[in-house]
Amino acid sequence: MTVLVTGASGFVGRHLVAALLARGCQVRAVARRQAPARALPWFDRVGFVAADIHDPRTDVAALCEGVDALVHLAWPGLPNYQGLFHLEHNLMADYRFIKHAVEAGVGQVQVTGTCFEYGMQSGPLSETLECRPANAYGLAKHSLHLFLDTLRQQVPFTLQWARLFYLHGEGQNPNSLLAALDRAIDAGQAQFDMSAGEQLRDFLPVETATAHLATLLQRRDFSGVVNICSGQPIAVRSLVERQRAARDSRIALNLGHYPYPAHEPMAFWGDARRLHALLGAEHEA
Repeated sequence: MTVLVTGASGFVGRHLVAALLARGCQVRAVARRQAPARALPWFDRVGFVAADIHDPRTDVAALCEGVDALVHLAWPGLPNYQGLFHLEHNLMADYRFIKHAVEAGVGQVQVTGTCFEYGMQSGPLSETLECRPANAYGLAKHSLHLFLDTLRQQVPFTLQWARLFYLHGEGQNPNSLLAALDRAIDAGQAQFDMSAGEQLRDFLPVETATAHLATLLQRRDFSGVVNICSGQPIAVRSLVERQRAARDSRIALNLGHYPYPAHEPMAFWGDARRLHALLGAEHEA
């Protein structure tokens, strides 16, 4: 199976490429710049292409030649979730790229969506819930999903829409919660500034998430939406305390320093039952 991966040198992409290679796939890895990708351990094992997939001059048909499946991860501008560029640029540029890919003969497409498509709904979030995005990023992703579903009526292809929840691990944004905590510990700081930490979220190691994505890609009969999540809510404070213990640190937690984010409900997590059913024995192992 030959897989084209966009955003290959990003946080999720670098781990997904490794997971695909471990499953015997041939990978054509695409990123805008070669230098960051060259430092990754799998660079010499893939066909690397430096390209801007949003550039209308990019020859998408040549990029997709001989490809069995496309995994589309690239999405610039995060973690700015409110920026209108998600709607004004990313949405249509992504749609144009994927449309050209399936018109060039790619029969299977996996796209990463986001839990923000669900909006301000609380509790366990099932794929059957109506999407009510409350920020520009979530609205753009949800709109792209609707556009691609409509495109499938004209140009048939398999579409796997994978809604990511909160991922953490090597390569994550340095300003994300656990990365900031690790940096504070490494710097020997006396305290770590954070919110009160009572909000419930769904966190998953990026290696686990990308293993799920790679396995789903091999379920070539599956077309639809699936949450990439743990299914287990955890308080942000508990997550931080767990990481602090794992680092054998006594850094004090300055709880309540930051307000709770306005674009997220206090308690939400993914319903993982569809994911578990699709992954089966491999997930249980």
